[in-house]
Amino acid sequence: MLSVSNPSLLKTRALVYAQGVILFLLAAWLYAPFALGLASQWWHDPNYTHGFFVPVFSLFLLWERRAKLAALRRQPAWSGLVILLLALLALVLSTIDSGFFLYRISCLLFITGLVVFMAGWKHLATISFPLAFLILMIPSSTLLGQITLPLQIVASKTASFLLMLVGIPAVREGNIILLPTAQLEVAEACSGIRSLFSLITLTVIYGYLAEAKISVRVLLVLIAVPISVLANALRIAITGVVVESWGIEGVQGTLHLLSGWLIFAGSLALVFLLHRLSHALFLSKHKAGVREEYA
Repeated sequence: MLSVSNPSLLKTRALVYAQGVILFLLAAWLYAPFALGLASQWWHDPNYTHGFFVPVFSLFLLWERRAKLAALRRQPAWSGLVILLLALLALVLSTIDSGFFLYRISCLLFITGLVVFMAGWKHLATISFPLAFLILMIPSSTLLGQITLPLQIVASKTASFLLMLVGIPAVREGNIILLPTAQLEVAEACSGIRSLFSLITLTVIYGYLAEAKISVRVLLVLIAVPISVLANALRIAITGVVVESWGIEGVQGTLHLLSGWLIFAGSLALVFLLHRLSHALFLSKHKAGVREEYA
């Protein structure tokens, strides 16, 4: 009985492995330029240096789910082939209109179709979060263009308000803050877009590792946005105070770079503190409820 079923099983496995190798080689041929270009942009574009952490954490999530994936029964679906064809269509369209973002999205579609075609929808559901997390590694010039200027204006307004609070006259004209002895321009590099993307990415990672409730994880990510904006405005305000006290030389070079890292570290610490505080409040309410129940 075993000798009859083994050849069939081996043939099936060999066919699956052959399909996997062929699709892997196809993916390597199609998307090797994507991987190299993406890594180059992470290295050279300060707005996306956090991109190096994203695939590493996604691989960690897949490794964490390895037992669950192994326990699932393979149910390959032909609908995965449709997704693969959509990925290839997106790839072709990206070469026609030079849509680099579409090219990168086609890579995620290709991975999705590959999983469904080779293993099934249940496997895709199991890796849905690691796959969705990869979106954070994909640069989008359109998104940057839409939110950079609003962030500059918000940072300028908030920094001007903070400077007025500490007694330094500040007049805002667009993204320029006029001080008594100098003027500060909140340029694109000072809009806070870099720290915003990085803080969101690290908050997602922290929330997954430190919090079991999905609602709290989402709340932490939402909180990270105003924290990042306020932290950037605080950095600009501190720069204004230093300029008024010690001149423009006081904010140049290493000190300016160090202040950025310190403010970002403070933002991360604030996310952690708010998370711990929410746990403490929840536990205190829970204990109070228990005491009332048994009173």
